[in-house]
Amino acid sequence: MTTASGSENVPTLLVTLTGDDRPGVTSALFDTVAPTGAVVLDLEQVVVRGQLTLAALLAPQGDAAALRGVVDAVGERLGLSVSVVEGHGDSRRRPTGRAAVVVLGAPLRAEAVAAVSRSVADHGANIDRIRRLSRYPVTTLELDVSGADLPALRRELSLVAAQQRVDIAVAATGLARRGRRLVVMDVDSTLIQDEVIELLAEHAGRGAEVAAVTERAMAGELDFAQSLHARVATLAGLEASVLDEVREAVRLTPGARTLVRTLKRLGFTVALVSGGFLEIVQPIADELGIDHARANRLEVVDGRLTGRVLGDVVDRQGKAQALREFAAAAGLPLARTVAIGDGANDLDMLGVAGLGIAFNAKPVVREQADTSVTVPYLDAVLHLLGITREEIEEADDADGAPTPAPAVDHG
Repeated sequence: MTTASGSENVPTLLVTLTGDDRPGVTSALFDTVAPTGAVVLDLEQVVVRGQLTLAALLAPQGDAAALRGVVDAVGERLGLSVSVVEGHGDSRRRPTGRAAVVVLGAPLRAEAVAAVSRSVADHGANIDRIRRLSRYPVTTLELDVSGADLPALRRELSLVAAQQRVDIAVAATGLARRGRRLVVMDVDSTLIQDEVIELLAEHAGRGAEVAAVTERAMAGELDFAQSLHARVATLAGLEASVLDEVREAVRLTPGARTLVRTLKRLGFTVALVSGGFLEIVQPIADELGIDHARANRLEVVDGRLTGRVLGDVVDRQGKAQALREFAAAAGLPLARTVAIGDGANDLDMLGVAGLGIAFNAKPVVREQADTSVTVPYLDAVLHLLGITREEIEEADDADGAPTPAPAVDHG
């Protein structure tokens, strides 16, 4: 009897049915084929806007013409188009160099898809499968690619991303894409929409001055530690109670709650590292159930800020070191870490992580990160990890968590 051994000498029929989808098509096909004794070597099915494509690679047991006849009959009965192609052996083994190419756009234009697929082909790789990960508030496609040189393909597609104004991530597939991870996020202008030092400076009447220094520091024009000390000095004399007011004023980035909630469901370790202040960061971490938080501490004497920070400044080197320590504590290699940030202060952390994501970042950060997210939804990061919008919403429904409406605040 023929088995699914993959022998190149085994005669096969590649059966493809296309047409309007409805319940029972797959069962109707195989109920009809079963009496012939055919062996199933491969099977794929996809439905797009109610249009079905069902492809089955079958090894006939006996008369191949009889198998063709029953397939044609089931197609006619169901009103589906049928294609049958004769061949030998199992499906061709896919080449090594497997990669997941995730393309994210709002909107995702045909020109961008053309440019991505052309770049993959010019690279000498092949697109084996495509699936949609999300349709709102951004459209995300995942391309299963084989025959790729990952570093080279990532470089080539980064140029396409810039030209087409889409976000593209290239990651190894297989076990490297599964399992537990550590996700480390910056806070100001990443997890939250605000710069905390600027909110504090506004209470001291120095908001514009501090904002200008912050902008230069995040663009990499100033040494971060020096700029931090200069900005904190403007807070001298403020009552410590202002910290409570600022905690109430900070706004989570759309999608922040969804991102953290989903990562925790997956068993991931989540951490915050910030060049801001633990007095603000820790309560946010506690509220969201985040595992670790590291940030600077403000000195308070007699109920007022002194304008100084306590201990070593959490700068770009400090953020990278925190990521290493959190990974070691979780028992994870750096290859299984993800870092998300927006400023020059995040560059070392993004470089150390297995996947560095620039979120609505400064140009210097986008140029050096593995990939970028340029839409204002932090939960778009989940799609870069291969997680679909449907999976997120189904988990929310099962837990009774609020599911945000399309194209609105995804907090």
